Amino acid sequence: MKWLILPLCTLALAACSGKPPAPQAAPKQEPARVATPWDDLKKDEQKAKDVQKTVDQQAEQQRKQVEAAEQ
Repeated sequence: MKWLILPLCTLALAACSGKPPAPQAAPKQEPARVATPWDDLKKDEQKAKDVQKTVDQQAEQQRKQVEAAEQ
């Protein structure tokens, strides 16, 4: 019985000496975005700006063609 005490003590010390796992920080997550009534208005505004850009580019090209034809 005496020979059993030493291995049991060694086993108990080995089991208790392990370091607890380091706490891991959860990755930061942005809060979920909630749709607002202004989102659609912003999309419409951006679309209108894009259309205006296209119209301006076409008008510039046409102006250049007219000027080239007059010369």
